[in-house]
Amino acid sequence: MEGGIEKRTAEIAVIGLGYIGLPTAIMFANAGFNVTGYEIRKEVVDKINSGEAHIVEPEIDELLKNAVESGRLRATSDPEDIRGKDVYIICVQTPLNEDKTPNLSYLESAVKTVAKAMKRGSLIVIESTVPPLTTVKMAKLIEEITGLKAGEDFYMVHAPERVMPGRIFKELVYNSRIFGGITPESAELAEKLYRSFVKGQTFKTNSTVSEVVKLMENTFRDVNIALANEFAYLAHQYGIDAFEAIELANTHPRVKIHVPGIGVGGHCLPKDPHLLVWPARDDFGLIRLAREVNDGMPLLAKDLLFEALKTVNLPPEKAVVAVLGLAYKGDSDDTRNSPAKAFVEAVEEDVAEVRTYDPFVEGTHGSIEDVLEGADAAVIATDHSEFKSLNWEELGKLMRTRIIIDGRHVVEMPPEGFIFKGIGRGEY
Repeated sequence: MEGGIEKRTAEIAVIGLGYIGLPTAIMFANAGFNVTGYEIRKEVVDKINSGEAHIVEPEIDELLKNAVESGRLRATSDPEDIRGKDVYIICVQTPLNEDKTPNLSYLESAVKTVAKAMKRGSLIVIESTVPPLTTVKMAKLIEEITGLKAGEDFYMVHAPERVMPGRIFKELVYNSRIFGGITPESAELAEKLYRSFVKGQTFKTNSTVSEVVKLMENTFRDVNIALANEFAYLAHQYGIDAFEAIELANTHPRVKIHVPGIGVGGHCLPKDPHLLVWPARDDFGLIRLAREVNDGMPLLAKDLLFEALKTVNLPPEKAVVAVLGLAYKGDSDDTRNSPAKAFVEAVEEDVAEVRTYDPFVEGTHGSIEDVLEGADAAVIATDHSEFKSLNWEELGKLMRTRIIIDGRHVVEMPPEGFIFKGIGRGEY
């Protein structure tokens, strides 16, 4: 197989064609490999095979079209179509259960599918973010199903994705990659495979180190954001602008504070800290406390909304609230673990009506004008580019009561004639 990887003759199957799996399949196909994407959602398979992406991402439409029209990428829901491949790349979700423990059922199902389809000598790569020691456990599961020996009869690697929505294709090429093998040879094979398109640095280690590194990265960001959010709470008590204070603090050469906001969303940050500490015998609480702080930010936005309604003597149960944005990050359609959705759930039973508008998400109001017509408050929950250049003087004429709650520091200067409250904007 090693020679096949170098000559682009290895057959690759990508399991799961979501936000990571589809771009990964596209990259390998456009690098010259024959790629079969396995996806249980039939409607997604049909879309991809017609050259149409089911996710929003810059460059994806053209790159997918090239991959499909070249004949090097096709999608399927039939596990027979992935039988006997040289490489299996698993990109399925690993969500949390309601009690914040990891749900590995999707991963286990994917691994079982691969075990029934693989051949002796196959390389299996898990890109999904997983708790420490998971790759070793999945290798043992394959051994039980196939009777093959991990590290001898097949190779297994954890190679975590490290990309950000909105920059996926650029970061797939230029970001550094880590290959954690159950054996050194496993990591070596994966590195050679990904070098077909990766131009960033590559590092080889064992699978458990790789798993922990990925979780450390996102936990670092989550804890830093929690600190910034706590600064925002303090700013409201002191009547100052947290963003101004953070900007000035960051002029120190050894300080880099993140930005506060309505909460932390996406597939990774709300989940990965829980995955990191889940298998541990002991932890010291900082990571869990940071999660509690960030999960509580939609409630701070709710408090600011109700304070504003009180200012105009409007009972919440009579208020019409327009939420601008449902995606967890700007210019994306990704609503996974979105704090905007958490905010909607927090207020919908306490107000007369909650409306939503997101230019990237289906099922919301058709325009900014539609959602604000007759509304009492606009709550900015996502930092879409569209929201940064709104003419509030004109939009205010559509509203019944002029209240803006800015959860994403989108409004630089509060417009005249509005009651304005923003997370971290304690001086207004």
